[in-house]
Amino acid sequence: MAENENVQNPEAQQPQAQPEQDDQPVFQLQRCYLKDASLEMPHAPDILLTPQESAPQVDIQFEVSQRLVQADLYDITVRGTITVKAPEDKVIILAEGRQSGIFSIHGIPAEPLQHVTNVLCPSMVYPYLRANLADLMTRAGVPPVHLPEVNFEVLYQQRLAQAQAEAHAAAEKQGDAAQN
Repeated sequence: MAENENVQNPEAQQPQAQPEQDDQPVFQLQRCYLKDASLEMPHAPDILLTPQESAPQVDIQFEVSQRLVQADLYDITVRGTITVKAPEDKVIILAEGRQSGIFSIHGIPAEPLQHVTNVLCPSMVYPYLRANLADLMTRAGVPPVHLPEVNFEVLYQQRLAQAQAEAHAAAEKQGDAAQN
């Protein structure tokens, strides 16, 4: 008899509708992709055939950029450049890549949003860039240079401190100019 009651009352079987959660913060990686990659060996094959008497110099640079693609969708890009030079300043290899992620971000206030786009997003994208650049160098037939681990939190805090110092210096300069 209990089974018949459920069949006769369709509302008893349907789950209760959940309240709208539009006000809940959203942070999700939609897609991660390799935006650009290049590799140059300007002095090959000569530089590869010449025995190196000392260790080459390795210079590693990277930067983070971001842009709003459309409402609540951010494209965060981490660019890395590896330059390996022989002691006589001849470039052995130059590898560069730009790894991007499209992030859905909604309901996060402005200040925490800056933290998310400058720390959390690059932290998620960067390991892919590291792997892709190492793979690119390996496929070129040279030992890979692995990008180091990066603490994006520390870099973000340093940029904030530098911006505050520059703003303070500019304010002092304006104050001095107003007094003269």
